[in-house]
Amino acid sequence: MSETLDSAVRTYIEQHSASFLEELSQWLRIPSVSAQPEHAEDVRRSAEWLAGALKDTGFPVVEVWDTPGAPAVFAEWPAEEPDAPVVLVYGHHDVQPAAREDGWDTEPFEPVVKDGRMYARGAADDKGQVFFHTLGVRAHLAATGRTAPAVHLKLLVEGEEESGSPHFRALVEERADRLAADAVIVSDTGMWSEDTPTVCTGMRGLAEFEVRLFGPDQDIHSGSFGGAVPNPATALARLIAALHDADGRVAIPGFYDGVVELTERERALFAELPFDEERWLRTAKSHAASGEAGYTTLERIWARPTAEVNGIGGGYQGAGGKTIVPSSAMAKLTFRLVAGQDAGRIEGLVRAWVAERVPAGIRHEIHFGGATRPCLTPLDHPALQSLARAMGRAFDRPIRFTREGGSGPAADLQEVLGAPVLFLGISVPSDGWHAPNEKVELDLLLKGVETTAYLWGDLAESLRHAR
Repeated sequence: MSETLDSAVRTYIEQHSASFLEELSQWLRIPSVSAQPEHAEDVRRSAEWLAGALKDTGFPVVEVWDTPGAPAVFAEWPAEEPDAPVVLVYGHHDVQPAAREDGWDTEPFEPVVKDGRMYARGAADDKGQVFFHTLGVRAHLAATGRTAPAVHLKLLVEGEEESGSPHFRALVEERADRLAADAVIVSDTGMWSEDTPTVCTGMRGLAEFEVRLFGPDQDIHSGSFGGAVPNPATALARLIAALHDADGRVAIPGFYDGVVELTERERALFAELPFDEERWLRTAKSHAASGEAGYTTLERIWARPTAEVNGIGGGYQGAGGKTIVPSSAMAKLTFRLVAGQDAGRIEGLVRAWVAERVPAGIRHEIHFGGATRPCLTPLDHPALQSLARAMGRAFDRPIRFTREGGSGPAADLQEVLGAPVLFLGISVPSDGWHAPNEKVELDLLLKGVETTAYLWGDLAESLRHAR
């Protein structure tokens, strides 16, 4: 039965792939650059185009949701079974800025297919990975004979992800009843490589701070006053030097409390990945690996919390010398957080740590720049296992697991909706997100289609059993 279903899915995809790619090309021609005000109408046009495409796909409910910024698109297709699990798919329809003079070989908003690849801004990030769900659900219906998906399927496609999703959480909170789901699928991520298909199981969170130290009321002569009054630049240097201990661990008391540690199985799975550290260092434009002792590079960037100095300054910065004690100094810090850490608690720890270390005669200010929560789905979660099985059927090989070192709006969905977040992406590192000549591998794009065609039936069964 499974082989028959798989054959039907693949036949349907093959028969409809040409029209699917043509429709995707139409969408990619819309320059929906959310960061540039002159493209505001294009972003709205992109939302309206997607809404029309989802209606044509068969979604009975399709709505464009306005926000104080760019519009999002919501779609809903109830299952025939009243007790069917509910699954929400997330993606975004806005794209990064792009111009031919940036280094593109072709016009960035005129899709070109060459050597099995489609080149265009948004081809991988994220229009291509959103759009494969349209053909995937149609293949699912055609192969199973259903008139509605096996799950109650919802889509939320935002229009401001490339601008930091400033209104996304408020939108999710406002529409939480409409977005309620048993699981969330995020299709805005990638795989390890073309030969190593993977599923991401989590993303780190983020907390941002700006620390300012103030000494004299103005810059003063270092000969007349130096060595006799506190220097805010020196105090800041000592503060930053104390941020980590000799083993590369963050030295703020309580920082690691509650951290969800890697399991031995997770460490073994990470170790199976074909990671070339020398190649990674070349990509990083760095000359040595560094970080918390006792962990590999992949473990450090995927599963361990960090503290980084993003910028530091104070005093005279011009040519030559200027013999002063500066009146102020500043540093910008970010902390990547992992499961078990709360940004609000980290804020309190940072404030207390700085206050304790600032010497007499130095006034300080700390500005908290906001936060993104971490998210993590355990390896044994039934929904994650469904996704791995569906990808394994599409790629005809075992699926491995990764995490993502960066941060994104997925954690807002997990926190507000209380649902596990799964990452289904088929993009590979060579796709060049945010870079000139962004592309998507067409064979992988169609594997994404195939994965979703298998996924809805598998998720329906696994989530029912999990209940």
